[in-house]
Amino acid sequence: MPTHAMQSNKAAKTNSPDDFTPEQVKELTDALNPLLADVFALYIKTKNFHWHMSGPHFRDYHLLLDEQADQIFKISDDIAERVRKIGGQTIRSIGQIARLQRIADNDYEFVPAHGMLEELGADNRALVKSLREAHQIASDADDYATTSMIEVWIDEAERRAWFLFEATR
Repeated sequence: MPTHAMQSNKAAKTNSPDDFTPEQVKELTDALNPLLADVFALYIKTKNFHWHMSGPHFRDYHLLLDEQADQIFKISDDIAERVRKIGGQTIRSIGQIARLQRIADNDYEFVPAHGMLEELGADNRALVKSLREAHQIASDADDYATTSMIEVWIDEAERRAWFLFEATR
């Protein structure tokens, strides 16, 4: 390993600025990094469906998915920075995202519009479940900043799921 790489590895190790124990930092990091991977997976899937949308409601669905993708992407930096603020290490690569993500990719050449909306609705509900689990871990660690952020993200994901549900009725 080159010397500069070893030096950067040493510099990357942080102490918890909020007096979290090493165990709490690990638990929080282990909850937030898969959440971040899911956010990236959901963002890419939402953009995929946005790009490949077709049908009589194309314009409305196309715009809805673009709006939702923007909202999803915006939380990615907040999650990663929160991991760093508490003293943890976060995602570094597409490969790491692939190993951690729980939201499945969709590589099908064609998905009908209704199927896209249903799948994204289910994925947003799954994200809510994962957010609630991460919230409990943060709450157990008295990590008020993380719990506060997660509460907003839960509301946003529930709203996305609701819009997608209503669009499929």
